[in-house]
Amino acid sequence: MATSNGGGYRNGGLKAAAKERSLSLNSNNKSSSLKSKPSVNSGGVRRNSTGSLGGTVKDSDAGVDYVFFDIVPGRVRVAVRLRPRNTEELAADADFADCVELQPELKRLKLRRNNWDSDTYEFDEVLTEFASQKRVYEVVAKPVVESVLDGYNGTLMAYGQTGTGKTYTLGRLGEEDTAARGIMVRAMEDILAEISLETDSVSVSYLQFFIRTTRVLHHHVQLYMEMIQDLLDPTNDSISIMEDPKTGDISLPGATVVEIRDQRSFLELLRLGEAHRFAANTKLNTESSRSHAILMVHVKKSVKGRDSGFSGENGNTAHMTRTSKPPMIRKGKLVVVDLAGSERINKSGSEGHTLEEAKSINLSLSALGKCINALAENSAHVPVRDSKLTRLLKDSFGGTARTSLVITIGPSPRHRGETASTIMFGQRAMKVENMLKIKEEFDYKSLSRRLDIQIDTLIAEHERQQKVFQDEIERIAVEAQKRIAEAEGNYADALEKERLTYQKDYMESIKMLEEQWALKLEKQADVRNKLGTKDDGFCNPPSGEVAFSAGEVAEVKKLLQNETLMRKAAEEEANNLRSQLMQWKRSEAAGNSEILNLRKMLEDEARQKEKFEEEIAILQSQLLQISFEADETRRNLDKGGTAKVPSSLDSLISQVRHPHLKDSANGEKASIAKLFEQGDAKLFSGSSKIYCCLCSFFLINSCTSTVGLQKILSLLEAEDPDVRIHAVKVVANLAAEETNQQKIVEAGGLMSLLTLLRSSEDETIHRVAAGAVANLAMNETNQELIMAQGGIALLSETASNAEDPQTLRMVAGAIANLCGN
Repeated sequence: MATSNGGGYRNGGLKAAAKERSLSLNSNNKSSSLKSKPSVNSGGVRRNSTGSLGGTVKDSDAGVDYVFFDIVPGRVRVAVRLRPRNTEELAADADFADCVELQPELKRLKLRRNNWDSDTYEFDEVLTEFASQKRVYEVVAKPVVESVLDGYNGTLMAYGQTGTGKTYTLGRLGEEDTAARGIMVRAMEDILAEISLETDSVSVSYLQFFIRTTRVLHHHVQLYMEMIQDLLDPTNDSISIMEDPKTGDISLPGATVVEIRDQRSFLELLRLGEAHRFAANTKLNTESSRSHAILMVHVKKSVKGRDSGFSGENGNTAHMTRTSKPPMIRKGKLVVVDLAGSERINKSGSEGHTLEEAKSINLSLSALGKCINALAENSAHVPVRDSKLTRLLKDSFGGTARTSLVITIGPSPRHRGETASTIMFGQRAMKVENMLKIKEEFDYKSLSRRLDIQIDTLIAEHERQQKVFQDEIERIAVEAQKRIAEAEGNYADALEKERLTYQKDYMESIKMLEEQWALKLEKQADVRNKLGTKDDGFCNPPSGEVAFSAGEVAEVKKLLQNETLMRKAAEEEANNLRSQLMQWKRSEAAGNSEILNLRKMLEDEARQKEKFEEEIAILQSQLLQISFEADETRRNLDKGGTAKVPSSLDSLISQVRHPHLKDSANGEKASIAKLFEQGDAKLFSGSSKIYCCLCSFFLINSCTSTVGLQKILSLLEAEDPDVRIHAVKVVANLAAEETNQQKIVEAGGLMSLLTLLRSSEDETIHRVAAGAVANLAMNETNQELIMAQGGIALLSETASNAEDPQTLRMVAGAIANLCGN
């Protein structure tokens, strides 16, 4: 018998790893066996698999875009659960051993043929009779529930003989004992704990599948009609099955859908559904389910971090702009299937209507078994349309759902045949490959509704603000009118008060003048009486006195005007002084900030100066070391020995050859010429420091050292054009001596010179390289090499492109030496 090693999650410990792109499952699990090894299809996409390998499907009716990510293969996982012996089996089978032996640590099950021989099977999980409901949920259902929360479809199914604990495993409510809660209750607890009721939703449909038999009158013909009844609305017993031609999703448009907000409402829904489910009393089970129960849980969960938030009632226009992106949601569907138990009529004792129900149950289970057999054998045709049950479970076996199957068995040896049939059903189911697919939606309808609400809110807010604005304008206008009236009244009162004051002053002045006039008249009368003159000569006051009084009034008015002008000038002066004081304060603040910036710059300059002083000290020490080594080398040369190249000069040559490897503190490229300009005058002198450096380096290597010549020739390929020019000059000077010509040719100098003539565009390099070739051409052997390597053509091309007469002389000399043979 075939056994299959299960992979993937174990003991509920491995969480669904892929949140957006894939779900990690071991789809390449190889089928192993202890007796025989039939082939297991663990390959790619089945021919009848729904969906596509990623992409977007537009649903114009629903107003959403379905975004499918990469499809991931995943095998149907199967767990076996053993029911403990009941009271009848303890009495009837007391002298017999159990027909099965479980090895949960090895995930194996042994089905005894007799006392000596047994068949061994392997499953993904093996649960003993002592396994708790929590343990069963964690290893069978929890990974599927987590996948549904991540946007995948999931299926949980129980299959087995009547009375082996399928309904107990799936639909136990646990009202008396919470530890006995089944998979349905525990799954809803986890779903409600992971979603947000503000942005997410959970809806449930509860159905039962049964077959109604009808006997035709006057004919021995019996018709079987498959029916799907809504357990939440028992009057609705003719629900049709619809399949989306675009996505392949199965839906039940006539089923009641209830939105779940808390665990209590879900338990009430389960109680209502269980009350309407068909059940009967048989010999194998006192409450045997006579229909297949299907619980469908639709989970709609928003994708955090990828959905633009929507503003509330107090949102603004800028936030409304951000809401133009449609919300991203994931929709997962959890299908929990409690299959009616398979049974044999002679053992269950069914008769009458119960017998007909048993036949219909076995008929639908037989159709399901045929589909699983075809999928396990990778058949080209899978008879999914033979039954409504198989159509409903099309996505669970060979589709896009993540499926976990728990098969329940009993220990009694009397039911070994049913136990073996259940085990073989699970073994075939383990060979079925599903292609898991995550689905995300762009919910444009939800976006439209939210935007409409937001627009209405903004319109209402705008109207409210407009009304407030109009009320404010009216209030300001009334207040302004009131203030104007009050100001006019105050002005009139002040004007009247001022007029009365001036009139009083005027009257007092007139009275005073009249009194003065009367006194003057009395004085004049006295004077006339004394002088004896006539009164007629003193009837009118003297004109000089009247003019004198008018002049005093004019002078007083003039003084008053001067005082007024002076007061205005003083006020303007004070305002100017205040503005100047404010400008001085701002200038002082700006000066203080400028002083702080200058101080900071001064500190930075001081630090930079210290850094440069340290670098100068390091460079001075290096130059002293180079000078010392040069003196030592000079002494060795004077003695006639072969000097070793100083390490410092070698490092400088490497710097010349690869200037991009140098590290400069201030970011500038420190050339070898600048370094030598700071060196010892005894060692480095002449018009070109780089040239002196190269000459000194070559002299130190005694001109006969192959290593020194190779270094000089390597400088012909330096990146610095000045270095290449001086290197060519050194090679030309060396080629002037006959003893060095052969060494230069052997070291590849001739090839390097011809390459420079061909590739370089610098006429100075052309001139010096032509001179070096001219020196090498004095040797007959070298003449043949130059001719063979196309030297004549290169020299001719150089002459045609030359503009400097000196370059033409060098090229002519080289050609003359070549023609001298």
